[in-house]
Amino acid sequence: MSAPPAATPKPVLPFLPFTRPTIDDETIAGVVEVLKSGWLTSGPQVKALEASLSEYCGGRPVRVFNSGTCTMEIALRIAGVGPGHEVITSPLSWVATSNVVLEVGARPVFVDIDPVTRNLDLARVEAAITPATRAIIPVDLAGLPVDRDRLHALAQKHRLRVVEDAAQAFGSTWQGRRIGAFGDFVSFSFHPNKNITTIEGGALVLNSEAEAKLAEQYRLQGVVRSGQDGMEVELVGGKFNLTDVAARVGLGQLPHLEEFTEKRRTLAREYFALLRAPELQRLGLRLPVPDFAQSNWHMFQVILPEERLGVKRADVMAEMHAAGIATGAHYPAIHLFALYRRQGWKPGDFPHAEYAGRNILTLPLFPAMTKDDVSHVVRALAAILSAHLQS
Repeated sequence: MSAPPAATPKPVLPFLPFTRPTIDDETIAGVVEVLKSGWLTSGPQVKALEASLSEYCGGRPVRVFNSGTCTMEIALRIAGVGPGHEVITSPLSWVATSNVVLEVGARPVFVDIDPVTRNLDLARVEAAITPATRAIIPVDLAGLPVDRDRLHALAQKHRLRVVEDAAQAFGSTWQGRRIGAFGDFVSFSFHPNKNITTIEGGALVLNSEAEAKLAEQYRLQGVVRSGQDGMEVELVGGKFNLTDVAARVGLGQLPHLEEFTEKRRTLAREYFALLRAPELQRLGLRLPVPDFAQSNWHMFQVILPEERLGVKRADVMAEMHAAGIATGAHYPAIHLFALYRRQGWKPGDFPHAEYAGRNILTLPLFPAMTKDDVSHVVRALAAILSAHLQS
């Protein structure tokens, strides 16, 4: 009796990260040329990137740095924020948003999020303003812009500076205007997980050439040069300059921004189409705001129904990983970290941010993905949640 034919093995899907940058061959070749040029640190490529970003931002002065984090710190320093001052911000962000406030000696004051947009609840901000308040740092979570009209009206009313943490919002718009083309200080990040990258890096949009010159001083040890050998130091700066290698990557990425954004929007629409199916609505997932006009869809985040699941988010993430899919937790509520609890913040202070911080789940979303990838993610997530859903 002959043996039965061997079963055809099922194809193994490659592991799907939650994000991955797309860098074309022309950009790679350009980086090689920079390496061959011998000018690796800040130089002509940095100036070219700043000029391109300035054009993108409607002609406003733009300076680039080695991270998005330092751009917010420098903006606060230019605004004169320091010891004895307060800065209002969101507890649902990467911890850098509030760490920079501590770095300049000021105190971060958190205000809860809007549970729908997951951004700073501007209706609650006014009650948090005190005589010590000097600035507001709103966060465009996942690329969805905070209401800029309401934000700037509030800041103007109370004579506050605004440092927009638009780290995730490069390519987003508000009422038809590009984020960065208007407002006060605007901080962008070009980390590899952002919509365009300079490997590591960021940019600060400023209001005047005087502010731009001050930003340059803070960027490199406070140094001001003149003539062939003149040098003066008037303030304490840092080492925050971007390299020409990184800038060349950014110059190669920038022309693809609209293409990348449209691909992200297409994938986000597919997520909505699948997750809104009647058989999946029973899972109780909270979906993001379906803004396809203004958001750049930096991330696609759902909020798990904590009260209906028999497992924690970490268990869901582990099972997704076992299925070949990476997910993320962006972000734990900042005020619950030990550093901030020591300053008096405690559980229960911001219930919306705390619930999101425990249950928000970032699903894969990047331009190289396909609709089949989205289907794979949704099927895996639905199966995992269904197995743990409690009545």
